Amino acid sequence: MSPLAIGLLIFVVTCAVLATGMPIAFALGSVALGFMIFMDGWNSVNFVPETFFSGLNDFTLVSLPMFIIMGAAVASSRAGSDLYEALARWLHKVPGSLVISNIGACALFAALTGSSPATCAAIGKMGIPEMRRRGYDADLATGAIAAGGTLGILIPPSITMILYGIASETSIGRLFIAGIIPGLLLTGLFMAWALFLSWKRGTRIVDKDRSYSLKEKLELMPRLLPFLAVIVGVIYALYGGIATPSEAAGVGAMLCLVMVVVIYRLWNAADLWRILRDGLRESGMLMLIIGASILFGYMMSSLQVTQAVAASIGELQVNRWWIMLAINVLLLVAGCFLPPAAIILMTTPILMPILNAAQFDPIWFGVILTINMELGLITPPVGLNLFVINGITPDVRLGTILKGSLPFMLCMVLAILILCVFPELATWLPSKVMG
Repeated sequence: MSPLAIGLLIFVVTCAVLATGMPIAFALGSVALGFMIFMDGWNSVNFVPETFFSGLNDFTLVSLPMFIIMGAAVASSRAGSDLYEALARWLHKVPGSLVISNIGACALFAALTGSSPATCAAIGKMGIPEMRRRGYDADLATGAIAAGGTLGILIPPSITMILYGIASETSIGRLFIAGIIPGLLLTGLFMAWALFLSWKRGTRIVDKDRSYSLKEKLELMPRLLPFLAVIVGVIYALYGGIATPSEAAGVGAMLCLVMVVVIYRLWNAADLWRILRDGLRESGMLMLIIGASILFGYMMSSLQVTQAVAASIGELQVNRWWIMLAINVLLLVAGCFLPPAAIILMTTPILMPILNAAQFDPIWFGVILTINMELGLITPPVGLNLFVINGITPDVRLGTILKGSLPFMLCMVLAILILCVFPELATWLPSKVMG
């Protein structure tokens, strides 16, 4: 069989195994092991332990559990509710103010946690009932939170970008800073749509005569500023040359744990244990997926599939933007069925040679990839954020949530197009800061 035929067979078998519902790490590992034995014989098994271990023997991976614990600590507190309430007070008189406040709260909370489902749950539990009480339509209220929650994997620190950086061997620090301007761009597009739709529908402010004094607007700030200071501190430590990503993540995790204890009085040992337990569980899952994906990539490379695909793409006499369009469609379809971590770790080893041949910047593509992963979080049938929102508001039909999310999906597509036309939006700031 030719390498391309083997690649097609691997694709079909992998899809079939994933469709059984087998955990992703075991599915990738079993497919990789099976093809290695089938194509190269039992002697190839000797390379499995070393390959799997080498994929995890990376000091950068220490940052993963630290950022996860950092996000879990913030998500377990009332920081999300306080953040939402503070923004709602400042933007009270703006048309569509509550939707804009919720999107802004999602963007800031995303920077604190790096988790899209956590952002949806934390902001949505308070924001959606309040928006509906004040006259906002259910589709706009739920769609805004579902889309706003996706910002958790774009605005740094981002676990998704850490995984891409490891898989593509690109600078995680550059990836983090590359996500800042696109993250603000996407937040602005979301807010613009919310403002336009609220104005078009004539959404009225139920308590328009309510006014907040300066004291009321400022009283929640002491609770929020320490968390925001942690984010600024982590970013400064990364780009000021003070600490590596792993060291900065460890300090950030410890500071967040201390602050939820001091500010929100989470003295209960059960609460602290829950934070550490959830962080350990998610970290273990990601580590298994990383190890299995490294083995999967080794299998693809040893069978010459990756090299054959890259060579075939390089020989195509087409404009490189048609190649980028095909890659975006592939990522969008994959995002409908698989979580971001699995897609990144599976596809990056295959896509990197293609991107290099087409002369696309890997840092820029990391941002494009992340926005595609955001789309996958709100597209059926496995749109995780849709189900999180549906769990918060069980009286709202899933179709209504999807209807409200659709315009925000188009905003993401628009953001990808803007980044294709103006790639400097992703590449200028990393070059300016890091040289």
